[in-house]
Amino acid sequence: MVDCKRIFTLSGIIFLMIFVTVSSLAQQNNFSSKDYEKSQYGIEMRDGVKLHTVVYAPKDTTQEYPILMKRTPYSCRPYDEGKVPEQIIHNPHLQKAGFIFVCQDVRGRWMSEGDYTTMTPNREDPDSIDESSDTYDTVEWLINNIPNNNGKVGQWGISYPGFYTTAGLPDAHPAMAASSPQAPISDFFFDDFHHHGAYFLSYWYVTPLFGIQHEAPTDTSWYNFADTGTNDGYLFYKSITPLTKADEYYSEDNFFWQELKNHPNYDEFWQSRNILPHLNDIDHPVMTVGGWFDAEDLYGPLNTYRSVEEKNPDTKNTIVMGPWSHGQWASSSPHQSVGEIYFGKGISAFYQKEIEYPFFMKHLKGADTKELPEAYMFDTGKKSWSTFDHWPPKNIEQKSWYIHGDGRLDDTKPEKTKKRYTEYKSDIDNPVPYKEESELVFIPQDYMTDDQRFAARRPDVITFETPILKEDVTLAGDMLANLFVSTSGTASDWIVKLVDVYPPSTEESEHTPEDVELDNYHQMVRSEVIRGRFRDSYENPKPFKPNKVTNIDLPLQDVYHTFKKGHRIQIQIQSTWFPLVDLNPQKYVPNIFKADEEDFRDAIQRIYHSFKYPTSIEVKVLKNK
Repeated sequence: MVDCKRIFTLSGIIFLMIFVTVSSLAQQNNFSSKDYEKSQYGIEMRDGVKLHTVVYAPKDTTQEYPILMKRTPYSCRPYDEGKVPEQIIHNPHLQKAGFIFVCQDVRGRWMSEGDYTTMTPNREDPDSIDESSDTYDTVEWLINNIPNNNGKVGQWGISYPGFYTTAGLPDAHPAMAASSPQAPISDFFFDDFHHHGAYFLSYWYVTPLFGIQHEAPTDTSWYNFADTGTNDGYLFYKSITPLTKADEYYSEDNFFWQELKNHPNYDEFWQSRNILPHLNDIDHPVMTVGGWFDAEDLYGPLNTYRSVEEKNPDTKNTIVMGPWSHGQWASSSPHQSVGEIYFGKGISAFYQKEIEYPFFMKHLKGADTKELPEAYMFDTGKKSWSTFDHWPPKNIEQKSWYIHGDGRLDDTKPEKTKKRYTEYKSDIDNPVPYKEESELVFIPQDYMTDDQRFAARRPDVITFETPILKEDVTLAGDMLANLFVSTSGTASDWIVKLVDVYPPSTEESEHTPEDVELDNYHQMVRSEVIRGRFRDSYENPKPFKPNKVTNIDLPLQDVYHTFKKGHRIQIQIQSTWFPLVDLNPQKYVPNIFKADEEDFRDAIQRIYHSFKYPTSIEVKVLKNK
């Protein structure tokens, strides 16, 4: 019901007229899939290559509509003439509002012509071909050939399509009015296939998806995944270690596997595929979306937002981070969980209606919707949304939390002590698993919130934790692990995990899985790995000197999490994380992809917590709002 008295009091009769008009339009534009007509085109790019493009346009031709486009390597199926899927776009509010929806197969994929390459490099030469030029040429064709468009185009995409959205930002067409990269890949050396140079072995299975060319446009998949013979991921990935054994499954025609093997360092091949340096001169609004527990693309959204912000300070730039794993904000599920942790009801629906819908409606249709804040962030500890006019927030306090020989974690620097380090044996034959049970799945998502008690109880994982918190502590922003370490070998990985330890009195919710107890649950909040050889340079790796104390800075990505009163904050440090990450031989070799079995050996690892070598975690603590 509308409180007319309040409307007249607040804004007068003009506001009422606007309200009635907008309400009327909303009722008229209640489109279902039956109200859209499908067309398919081969749009010619400037080099003559034709890209297959599917257009869903409203049958009502009495008005003009903006174009909302997704470019993807994952197919624009269904390709059947005239077949319109019930869900043209994941957001029902956008579908009902009436847009011209466009999906395009990128070059070399599915029904498009040309050759495919992973993370197409951006070219500064205006006459060269890249994703920016393909996006520009597509937009130019659409606005000149699709009837009833209003001359405004928006783009969006999740995951790899998120990269293509980001890649369409540089040198964008003047008609481009809004862009939303969602879970975008930005740099394959820090997201997806690598994290700080460590190869994410869990991606190995999906390599054929990206590494096989097809000879001509096709509506049928042309790649095959490996027959592993088992669903036990731990067992299988041990069987292809060293990674030279993986060649049994992938031949020379898998070009991406060859690229991975032949470019173990951050050389020009990977650097050229980093889209972040090219995000200049962006003149239209951008909304980047990500999930705090996205096991695939967490680096991408955070750094895409950060890069756009730094290079384009006058551009309307928004970041949205929710309690999601990869792409969960597009889900229609009313209940939001990641793994065993429940975050609430209607979170994705709220995003779709109150954030994504107003963004595109405002900038593509000129609707009088609310202006989004700079940062729409979900506190994964309090389980509630917050908004900020800056990210990280300005009202933060930079702190260093130090580890101590007695297992403490606090903000006091270690004093001079006899126990200068804690050591453990990194057993190459018994690596630390990333979770208790290891099924063979492509990019496990649930581990991002998994219970870490199993790891804390291993002798090759060392833990440090605070006393029971007497008040809430909220972290908001990026973190840095400042490690002082040594190894008896010449190579090593280092993994750091930030853990929220629940009180013994914690009760389960109605949405907690039946076999899970939250009593003393060790919820992982953030984790990251670095291949130690890259501690000083990702381009020029170097070995460790055995038993020599060495400093390593490991960025841990942003968080927005409240550790509640009665909880503890825990840090875990280890050297293996299998089979999420491939095994480091712990002997320095030029290329781990080509290591031999005799290169793999145990190592004694030491983490220092002395006055001279104070290992710490640098965090941003949110002050009272």
